[in-house]
Amino acid sequence: MARADETAALNAVVHLDAEGARKAAAGHDRSGPLAGVPVLVKEIVEVEGLPYRCGSAAMDDVARRDADVVRRLRAAGAIIIGLSYSHEFAYGCTGTSNRVGPCRNPHDPARMTGGSSSGAAVAVAAGVVPLAIGTDTAGSVRIPAALCGVVGFKPSYGTLSADGVFPLSQSLDHVGVLTPTVADAAYALAALAGLRLDARATAPRLGVVTNREYLEATPEVSAAWSAALDGLAAAGAVLVDVQLPDWADSFRTAADIQGPEAVANHAGRSTEHYQPDVRQRLREAAQVSPEEYDAARARATAITAELNELFASVDAVLMPTVLTTAPLITAADTEDSALAVRAQLLRNTRLANLTRHPAVSLPIPADGLPVGLQVIAASNDKAAAVAGWIEGQR
Repeated sequence: MARADETAALNAVVHLDAEGARKAAAGHDRSGPLAGVPVLVKEIVEVEGLPYRCGSAAMDDVARRDADVVRRLRAAGAIIIGLSYSHEFAYGCTGTSNRVGPCRNPHDPARMTGGSSSGAAVAVAAGVVPLAIGTDTAGSVRIPAALCGVVGFKPSYGTLSADGVFPLSQSLDHVGVLTPTVADAAYALAALAGLRLDARATAPRLGVVTNREYLEATPEVSAAWSAALDGLAAAGAVLVDVQLPDWADSFRTAADIQGPEAVANHAGRSTEHYQPDVRQRLREAAQVSPEEYDAARARATAITAELNELFASVDAVLMPTVLTTAPLITAADTEDSALAVRAQLLRNTRLANLTRHPAVSLPIPADGLPVGLQVIAASNDKAAAVAGWIEGQR
């Protein structure tokens, strides 16, 4: 908890429950698989007795119950030390919109963390906790993991229940974990979900994405991506070019599902005190018609089938997690630049939410700011094994 105080200027921790953590540590079951592990929980997740604000000045509630994932944390012996920063209502990928201001990247506080699980990634990267709970609807675990240089594991849909999580889009919302290593993430998920995950594997057969849209990266990311592929091939991985379902179709399909569900989740709430970008996003989402929503849900089934067919020939698919390193926070100051940044951050992460497949972002060697490599696989154990093997080659 001292580290949380030392890094307070990063805005990663929005509520530190020092007294509650000490009480829990004094009386917890030391036999659980996460016994004594300090954890931060994203502020859109209910933790009984702690503030429940979802990063918004429009909310000032106290949680009356524990979310399912919090109950699982406690049962496994983890010590919840507080709440981590979320982009307001988890409806943003930059980590700049919250009642307490922007979250700041520990590698350069002038830069974005990504979002919406911003504080979770920062807290792990800055050494505040070894495990943080995040949510991911369009990339919200993996984007900040990539920009902050940690591991973000979004398991397959429903692996961790979203009960007790403020919903953004129930069809796409996933609960995930952020940790320093793939092995840690696999261990935590196994403990929380009752799985058997082994973050080790033999040299895999890896599909390398060739869709142009997934590879339009900055020079820094392109260099790290190319070097990573060379290293994996040298280590014995079989790399094969693969074409994913049409990017524009997949992206629009996910947006047309997310938007109406987000609007419904905020129906009846006054948005007067919402952050401007979140208000604007809700206005745009309200333009999606019921017919477009229904068509998107049908199309999602077809896109998922296409990806499942691809997984019959490869162990996992690889792409850069994010096409840029962390942008400056000031890039969110104007509407035009904020839209450009948001488009670049979200480009590569939406597909795995649409198809509900597990996806892992892990750091790869890079000059300067962190760069993430994304692994998408057919199952949680396959994602853990492939990402673990890649991590072991560094």
